[in-house]
Amino acid sequence: MDVTTLEWTITIAATVAVLLFDVAVIARNPHEPTMRECAIALTFYIGAALAFGAWTWLGHGQEYGLQFYTGWLTEYSLSIDNLFVFLLLMAALKVPRQFQQQALMVGIVLALLFRAVFIALGYALIENFSWVFYVFGAFLVWTAVKLARSRRTHEEEHPEDNAIVAFTRSHLRVGERYDGLRLWYRENGVRFVSPMVVVIVALGATDILFALDSIPAIFGVTREPYLVFTANVFALMGLRQLYFLLGGLLQKLVYLSLGLAVILAFIGVKLVLHALHENELSFVNGGEPLHVPEVPSLLSLGVIVVTLVVTAVASLWRARRQEEREGAKNRFDGASIG
Repeated sequence: MDVTTLEWTITIAATVAVLLFDVAVIARNPHEPTMRECAIALTFYIGAALAFGAWTWLGHGQEYGLQFYTGWLTEYSLSIDNLFVFLLLMAALKVPRQFQQQALMVGIVLALLFRAVFIALGYALIENFSWVFYVFGAFLVWTAVKLARSRRTHEEEHPEDNAIVAFTRSHLRVGERYDGLRLWYRENGVRFVSPMVVVIVALGATDILFALDSIPAIFGVTREPYLVFTANVFALMGLRQLYFLLGGLLQKLVYLSLGLAVILAFIGVKLVLHALHENELSFVNGGEPLHVPEVPSLLSLGVIVVTLVVTAVASLWRARRQEEREGAKNRFDGASIG
């Protein structure tokens, strides 16, 4: 993929401009956004991603357009999983609703920075060591198996007890008063660190952990650094609005972890097949490539779309059945008491 310096410059400048605009808006008026605000912003970001994919398709060819859409959907689904942990963090650390936008904005900026570093490292590895695809593929399959076996429920997680967060709390005089993004304040002559510092540390630690899954997954979809970067940018943009727009609906996506397990396992197998196709390891087929099928981008996109749709439908169906059972039980209990 031949990406000009001008394209890179415009892309990075547009990303920075959007982030600065978001920061300026939030800093001027910290508040819990309305459903209308969230819907308008989310429509804009999703529309921008679809338009960018169309531009990539027309300007660089169908294959790269498909790779962008597949990578964006993969990263978007993993980012939604991020939101569950963010919800738990906000609740556990008792962040006031009017300051959650600011905390999420910091989390998204940190995620972009960490992923940029991981993208650079990942690209350097795959350019110099083709065998790294074996490592990425095996790691994704292992992660998928772990997700499927544990049937992880986010209510059982306690990201606020992360070792880095615990270290921060034990080595700093952390107060109890939130004051937006102000990181410290004085009270009765004593200087306290704002609890927002703990929130930022927790979000940063969470972003690093999620990047460990995210970056190998996206390199399983495309090796083009430009597409890897833009897929991550578009997946993270609008995440703050999605957090407030979905709200309680996130708790109903009970099969999301299973859906992610299927996607990660699929991409992991795809990476291993690619590694075999370009094999240079002397102890595998004498260092010669193997003639194995490679998964086309259109099939990858289809598998991910179908998996996400089935996951969402099954989750919402189960949530509805659960609500109906609880409603019937409450009516029965009410009748018994009466």
